[in-house]
Amino acid sequence: MLDERWIRALHVETMREEELHAEREHHVLFQASTIGALLDGAYDGDLSFAELAEHGDLGLGTLNGLDGEMIALDGGFFQADVDGEVDEVGADARTPFAVVTRFEPTIDCTIGGSLDHAGLLAKLDELIPTEGASCAIRLDGRFELVRARSVPRQTPPYRPLTEVVLEQHVFELSDVEGTMLGFRFPDYVEGIEVSGYHLHFISTDRSRGGHVLASRSNGLRARLDPSSELHVELPPEIDLADPGLAVATHAAIEAVER
Repeated sequence: MLDERWIRALHVETMREEELHAEREHHVLFQASTIGALLDGAYDGDLSFAELAEHGDLGLGTLNGLDGEMIALDGGFFQADVDGEVDEVGADARTPFAVVTRFEPTIDCTIGGSLDHAGLLAKLDELIPTEGASCAIRLDGRFELVRARSVPRQTPPYRPLTEVVLEQHVFELSDVEGTMLGFRFPDYVEGIEVSGYHLHFISTDRSRGGHVLASRSNGLRARLDPSSELHVELPPEIDLADPGLAVATHAAIEAVER
């Protein structure tokens, strides 16, 4: 269930085009739709990537039809297809779910030593300030291993994400230089967002990427941008999840994200 800390930080807005060009705010996350809607098969959105770019230059999500994994980095938007091959996303393409921020890191340090994925996340836990409700993350360097996935494009009638993910393609990238990026959200946002870590990867040459399932690294530059504010654009047909569905939503997210 959502608690009052997140309610104070959350601005649920049914934004229209004239509102999408608001004055720039610092350390604010912007989200199109909710993870709960995506779980239910809401795979078509009305927000273009040109509009999404007004709100951030780093983030993740997907494309209409659940067409692969989306990575936003340095102001560019990229799609990792079902085989992990990366292409640039056109400005007119649309997204049913995305989270972005104007990345302005307040923490910049090196995470040294050989670490598996759990160890890396534990190090990030130590670095992220406790007062931040959420945090945008960028990790750059050479990865010994990135285990990632993507999903095939869907066609109507859309099936729930828990069914689609059974067709996911999992692949491994070895000795690859690139960027792992995404967010850490608190437990009480489940249904609106993915609680815990949600990370995507893209190689430096922008040829390979996907949703991160596991990794092994040995020395990374970590840049972190803590935030306590999330703006959510809800498409007209999308509503906030019933808090009573929290248990079922958590189980579904565990199945599709981890």
